[in-house]
Amino acid sequence: MNRSADSQLALGVAVISIAALSGLLWLVYGHQPGEKSSQWDFLPVMNASCNAITTFFLVLGVWQIKNQRRLAHEACMKSAFLSSSVFLLGYLTYHYFHGDTHFLGHGWIRPVYFTLLISHILLSILALPLVLLTFGLAWRKSFENHKRLAKWTFPIWLYVSLTGVAVFFCLRHFQPG
Repeated sequence: MNRSADSQLALGVAVISIAALSGLLWLVYGHQPGEKSSQWDFLPVMNASCNAITTFFLVLGVWQIKNQRRLAHEACMKSAFLSSSVFLLGYLTYHYFHGDTHFLGHGWIRPVYFTLLISHILLSILALPLVLLTFGLAWRKSFENHKRLAKWTFPIWLYVSLTGVAVFFCLRHFQPG
């Protein structure tokens, strides 16, 4: 791949990532949700399920490539990307209509929850451009660069998907009442 193509890919990923982060910041801190409706109550379960599915396909995809099954690896990674995309749409929809869910747990779980949440948020900000760049490199058949970047992308994306499930679990099982 030439430098111009690299620059175009990086610029495109930067624009998408900045737009996504700006939209999320507005949604969480600038948008006031309307009257809460129970019609969106299924979304947290769906979102956690998407994170679990993403985790499954990430692990299976790495296993496939380590066993020289390139087409199966590609299918797994596209599936992980799709489930992450469905998660993001569900997350945005839920927060648009419902707003934040505050964690009200007490005791030992509180610092555990906030450690998970903060690390999840910070690494998810990093994961988006890494995932997009890694996919872009594979799309352009720049497999050496793809492989080098994937070594960083995989553990971060995996951590984000796993901690997404853990955050959901904490919100469901450690809330008083």
